[in-house]
Amino acid sequence: MMSPESSGGSQTAPRFESLLIVRLSAMGDVIHSLPAVAALRRALPDITLGWLIEERWAELLCTLRYPRSGPRSPQRPLIDRVHSVNTTEWRREPFSFNSWQQMAVGLSQLRGIQYDAVIDFQGAVRSALLARWSGAPVIFGSAQPRENAASMLYTRKALTDDNIHVVEQAFALARSIVPTLSNHSDLTFPVDPDAEKKIATLFPEINNSANKFAILNPGAGWGAKCWPAERYGEVAKELAKDGITSLINYGPGEDDLAFAVESASGGAAKRITCSISELIALTRRASIFIGGDTGPLHLAAALKIPVVAIFGPTNPARNGPFGTPSIVLRSATSVTDHTRHSGPELGLLEITVSEVVAATRKLLNRNSNHNSKQWSDGHLARPADGDARRPTKTNLVSEEPPDATTPRTEHE
Repeated sequence: MMSPESSGGSQTAPRFESLLIVRLSAMGDVIHSLPAVAALRRALPDITLGWLIEERWAELLCTLRYPRSGPRSPQRPLIDRVHSVNTTEWRREPFSFNSWQQMAVGLSQLRGIQYDAVIDFQGAVRSALLARWSGAPVIFGSAQPRENAASMLYTRKALTDDNIHVVEQAFALARSIVPTLSNHSDLTFPVDPDAEKKIATLFPEINNSANKFAILNPGAGWGAKCWPAERYGEVAKELAKDGITSLINYGPGEDDLAFAVESASGGAAKRITCSISELIALTRRASIFIGGDTGPLHLAAALKIPVVAIFGPTNPARNGPFGTPSIVLRSATSVTDHTRHSGPELGLLEITVSEVVAATRKLLNRNSNHNSKQWSDGHLARPADGDARRPTKTNLVSEEPPDATTPRTEHE
């Protein structure tokens, strides 16, 4: 729950004609903010909506060759203006002329729009500073942001519950603008004709709806979240017995990881590296997604693709797949810990190949027999009584997706 606050004491959000979204990164976090922004778009159809985002994630909002502003279309379905920054490069080369030139041009263009209001979904000092730089007179943000100092830069502060799912947190913050906003919203990602054509050409067999295929995603933000690559290969072998092709998605710096999966699969899995637009096109066609807590998993969930989520040190009640048929596997020995260890978390290693395969087959069978809209609330691991960091089952969480009419009760 939240209660909007302003320096003037008013409890009613002002009316305005333009709104800037600030959510810079990373992939999964941007995707977690999208449902709330889509709901704002539906509630305020005539407003000019802008988004400030890191350049590397801008394809989540607009295809590469399409103009970043102007009338909305399938190539930019949600946002009227996309503003990009490259803070990673700026921090790496803070004194270079190119960095200063990029900052000056980009930030001047942002300020020149003269947005009426900003809502900062990131809750970091850098995102709050950029929100301030926009020149908007009203800045919405959490009263308890990720970085406490950020709250000093907001003019309207909303009380949010850090224990609920991050998608629900974004909806809660959005209600500081539209108090009656619903927690449900259909998402539309950009459609890139070039990416669609490339994926169709590379793998013509996956365009036949009768041919099922799985996306395996062995990588993650840090090593503690990564289930062993060899086990993904073994999963691919088992799925091949069911006539299911496995494609290994991997990103920059994950070549060795992808090769290890492919080698362990004995030819049952093929590597594919994608741009974001290509990954969207590929994921739309997938029968199921298998992977850990990482951006591509949250993309699959947002696209309503069934997900087998393999969790270790992060809490699935807060960060798990949302809004899609899914099964979360997490050892009872796993403890929530965001320390960026390089090796797999020990509880993650307790999850076996047979358990992942069984969960995959279960979801595929369910998805064949039921309308996925019945599971629109998704599925998250439920914590055990007495220890908010652990699921109820002795070894693994492998529950059915809850009925859509059942209230959500998952909390860390």
